[in-house]
Amino acid sequence: MGCSQPLASEAVSSPDRVPALYDVVGIGNALVDVIAHADDSFIELESLVKGSMTLIESDRAASLYKALGSGVEMSGGSAANTMCGVASFGGRAAYIGKVSNDDLGQVFGHDLRAVGVAFRPGAPAGDMPTGSCIIVVTPDAQRTMNTHLGVSSLLCPPDIDLDTVAAGAVLYMEGYLFDRPEAKEAFRHASQTAHQHGRMVSLTLSDSFCVDRHRDDFRALVSDEVDILFGNEDELLSLYEVSSFDEAVAAVRADCAMAAITRGAVGSVIITRDEILVIDAEPVDQVLDTTGAGDLFASGFLYGLTKGLPLVECGRLGSIASAEVISHVGPRPLVELRNLL
Repeated sequence: MGCSQPLASEAVSSPDRVPALYDVVGIGNALVDVIAHADDSFIELESLVKGSMTLIESDRAASLYKALGSGVEMSGGSAANTMCGVASFGGRAAYIGKVSNDDLGQVFGHDLRAVGVAFRPGAPAGDMPTGSCIIVVTPDAQRTMNTHLGVSSLLCPPDIDLDTVAAGAVLYMEGYLFDRPEAKEAFRHASQTAHQHGRMVSLTLSDSFCVDRHRDDFRALVSDEVDILFGNEDELLSLYEVSSFDEAVAAVRADCAMAAITRGAVGSVIITRDEILVIDAEPVDQVLDTTGAGDLFASGFLYGLTKGLPLVECGRLGSIASAEVISHVGPRPLVELRNLL
């Protein structure tokens, strides 16, 4: 659906490296989040898998929305959250994602542009609606996500603006988008274009359940195309099917030039082939919602990296961004992150 037209921006600029127009270009599921609070009894009553992301159909989305009663609606999507974080630090960010010509699609684009992120939407696909994600936040700040992908999941190679990819110092790709063959093709097409123009390619694993579904494809992508891997400890253990963090670290060092792995309250670890750097978590008075913690860690890390900062400082910026976003409800910063430096 919507994937028969010629590839967008087929004629890109010269492969000779030129200064980047953007610090980071993100590709991911363009979703509008509905965030609501509920206790564990709601999780049990609705048979939800606490702390995970579950793909749902439109009727299930409507049922959950009704059962929750009320919620805060805001534009979301993992990679889009990261691009907003980059912009909040003062970086130059662009985002590629597929929305429809409906109210949610208009809201999504407006929200990105309002914070300074350039938006490059793919072509609509019939009457498929813009995607949404119902996020249930329990008192322990865990978030349980139920995602109706809508048109966002239909992203395919013609939706990728190759000029935008070529103009970004780092390409950032969201693992959640990896469920369809066309999306996998789009990822490889984008990463190859980025490398042809001397850019770096990064991938976020997104969710351990996502890793379980696509382990072989992720392993191949990490080994062949990815320069920087983002994820949390559980996702990395799942990727390499090992039981200890040390084993996972050894495995990713063999596959990838750099990995930035979050470990919750323990902090994060930056892994390269030459060193392992441990970054402390920033203190937070009260954790209200962990939605977007990993997304914002990536934004801080990538902002620092594109500004030529030492890796320890990149990790510290990631921790600062994560601490800000988990101190309130919602996956995007409520203050300008540049003011926290």
